[in-house]
Amino acid sequence: MVMTVHGNVSVQSVETPYPDSPWVVMKFGGRSVATAENWKKIEGLIRARLDEGVSPVIVHSALVGVSNGLIDLLETAERGEPFNEKLERLKRQHLDLAADLGVDGGLLDDLFEKLEQMIAGVRLIGEVSPRVHARVLATGELAATTLGAAYLKRVGLDAVWLDARELLVAKTLRDQSERAQFLSARCDYGVSEELKARFRAAGKIIITQGFIARNADGHTVLLGRGGSDTSAAYMAAMIEARRLENWTDVPGFFSADPKAVPSARLIRSLHYQEAQEIASAGGGILHPRSISPVRATGIPLFLKCTAHPEWEGTVISNAPGDDAPQLKAISHRSGITLISMESMDMWHQVGFLAEAFGCFREHGVSVDLISTSESSVTVSVDVGANAATRTQLETLADDLRRLCRVTMIHDCAAITLVGRRIRTILHELTSVLELFEEYQVHLVTQAANDLNLTFVVGSEHAQRVVQQLHALLVTRFEGGVFGATWEQFARGLPPTPAAPTPWWIERRDELLKIAEERGAAYVYERRSIEKALDELKSLKAVDAIYYAMKANPHPEVLRTVHAKGANFECVSPGEIRRVLELFPDIDRKRILFTPNFAPRAEYEWALEQGVWLTLDNLYTLEAWPEIFKGTEIFVRVDTGQGRGHHEHVRTAGAHSKFGVPLFEIEEFARRARAAGARVVGLHAHTGSGVLTPEAWRDTGQQLVELLERFPDVRYLDLGGGLGVPERPGQRPLDLEALDSRLAEVKEACGGRELWLEPGRYVIAPAGVLLARVTQTKGKGDVQYVGVTTGMNSLIRPALYGAYHEITNLTRIGEAATEVVTVVGPICETGDRLGSDRLMPVTKEGDVLLIANAGAYGYAMSSRYNLREPAEEVMI
Repeated sequence: MVMTVHGNVSVQSVETPYPDSPWVVMKFGGRSVATAENWKKIEGLIRARLDEGVSPVIVHSALVGVSNGLIDLLETAERGEPFNEKLERLKRQHLDLAADLGVDGGLLDDLFEKLEQMIAGVRLIGEVSPRVHARVLATGELAATTLGAAYLKRVGLDAVWLDARELLVAKTLRDQSERAQFLSARCDYGVSEELKARFRAAGKIIITQGFIARNADGHTVLLGRGGSDTSAAYMAAMIEARRLENWTDVPGFFSADPKAVPSARLIRSLHYQEAQEIASAGGGILHPRSISPVRATGIPLFLKCTAHPEWEGTVISNAPGDDAPQLKAISHRSGITLISMESMDMWHQVGFLAEAFGCFREHGVSVDLISTSESSVTVSVDVGANAATRTQLETLADDLRRLCRVTMIHDCAAITLVGRRIRTILHELTSVLELFEEYQVHLVTQAANDLNLTFVVGSEHAQRVVQQLHALLVTRFEGGVFGATWEQFARGLPPTPAAPTPWWIERRDELLKIAEERGAAYVYERRSIEKALDELKSLKAVDAIYYAMKANPHPEVLRTVHAKGANFECVSPGEIRRVLELFPDIDRKRILFTPNFAPRAEYEWALEQGVWLTLDNLYTLEAWPEIFKGTEIFVRVDTGQGRGHHEHVRTAGAHSKFGVPLFEIEEFARRARAAGARVVGLHAHTGSGVLTPEAWRDTGQQLVELLERFPDVRYLDLGGGLGVPERPGQRPLDLEALDSRLAEVKEACGGRELWLEPGRYVIAPAGVLLARVTQTKGKGDVQYVGVTTGMNSLIRPALYGAYHEITNLTRIGEAATEVVTVVGPICETGDRLGSDRLMPVTKEGDVLLIANAGAYGYAMSSRYNLREPAEEVMI
């Protein structure tokens, strides 16, 4: 391997079978082409390739979020709902970019006119055919590349725009369903002299679309999830390109998902076969189908970061590398369904498996993992890759039941250890097997090619398991092919102008003094609480804010909430009493009581106090109907879908104890009427730490659909769970977008009030936990930093696997040079506040600051080991 420099861009290079090829294919993802700033970087990359003496073939995706927006548009029209606002939002995203690029947005008029006609047709018919679905989604790539080509011409680059549907033709596959034919098509990628001639005639710079192609009948088809990667690989193989460059928002493959595991390390080089395994196992940045075309032709594939082309990346080639046993990555894929087929008759029965798998073929469903025994076979199906719906899988299961007993387990995740010669190091992975003691494992498989070991668990556990596995095996991801950690990449960036300086940086001297006096302390800043409340009160669609005081019931926090005019959501009589003690004259309707599996006496007491009361169980009306006579109550609805970063914070779905399930709502309404109670409020809360605005719109729409059953309802409480950024570079919740989504609910709910009940959003960023360093220890390759308090003060990392940023407040500004694990003094292995954190050299007496600790910190603390938790201070 050698290093070559092209202009100001450093690119790793390997031997290529086509060193004299005039073309380099450059694929750019949706984030890469979504801003004018990135397009300036793309322009620089193109000029560097021209200086190198090659012709760039640009293949790129739709703008980030557009494909999802088009799917949402289709679903809205299919339901017969108005779609103009959503269509205008998509138009505006493109027109804003056009303005930033200095090009004419009118270039897209014809595209969007056709899109509007197709969506109107869907609304009229009430259904979406696969053919229409493909045509609608193709709009995203066509629009984005039109703007890109116009920009390149404006800056003096003679780029020629070509329609990918004239370049790539899908092939007909045996037993492929109509849906898969249109939404997950495949193309031949043999060398094409016709395509070479087309490109030679077109000019030095070609720009075309990823994701789309045409079938033999000339209809638009899609290449499935990750289709832009595949388009670029097809074209690279067909024109025998010198290399393929894939530019995204991360520089390459990492030892784990870097956004979930900041200590994950870049993998500098991989063989095609290894890359295929990581991509197939959910590596994320590269679609598995994109590797076969370049592997067949020996074309090297480079993964690079658009925003930082100077960063080293991953190079994928046929270079053999080291053949020693080695673990290279931990990947995971969600959206897996397991299908188990059991029959005593299959033992030694010739042809049973052939007949069973014939059913899969007939339904156009491909199988991934397989596990067998004498009387059963279990297979996994990647729902997304198969473009299959749950209904289609149920139909498949019905056919299989003619042969055997069938069990289906939905919403699973496959956790895969990827590396070389895995079987030879199984004895070194005992800690991995011990980890799965606390999780239900549905399936275990070891690859026939000895490149992976896979465990299938429930999707809700996936991220946590990956984090734990990486922490256990972190020392295996060092040296050799491994580069810097994601955290090192991220911390090497200049501060983002839009990101405000944390308040605790500005008040560092005060915090250091508090830590010196107290050893360990929670510190809350009043201004930050007020700022968060002001942001929430600016939401035009929201009529009332109820602070979820379980997040932090400190009296000074509650006084600040009250002074800002917010209300209180309580989950115990103790919380209600604290509010009444602090504010004895408060209007009792500014208090919402939401008990769960509480004794009868608590309900009776709450009704006596005159506060709002929420029921979340049919049992209360069945067993104690007399206490609700003549009352006005809320009902907490289980919408059936939980959200959040960990199973313990997801508060909807069959595995959550909260709420009345939808199938019991009719019975609840009947019993409420029989008891003489009027249901005046519908309440739903699906989970915590949510950063997608659509979550509350979806919840609101589900409550709106229940209004006809509860004619007296005046209030819709959409719950809380508003997330805050926890990791470097994480995007905050877009409150403007949230307000827009809530406006849709407001419009549909007939003048009823909308409530939110945030807790963490209000207080988490306003609070930090300070702790002084007590000792440091090196134990093999692991460096420990001990501090004055641990899980007795902050249990979230041990309980949820929650991530909190940790900073050495004493040494702010010093270079971060060592990776450490921060632990407390509690006699438990799980007493870790943060694993594998990049810090300056840390010494006894230094003050560490744990950020975003204002919520569920002291409120969940204990005196375990008879150690007092950190004190609380308001500044």
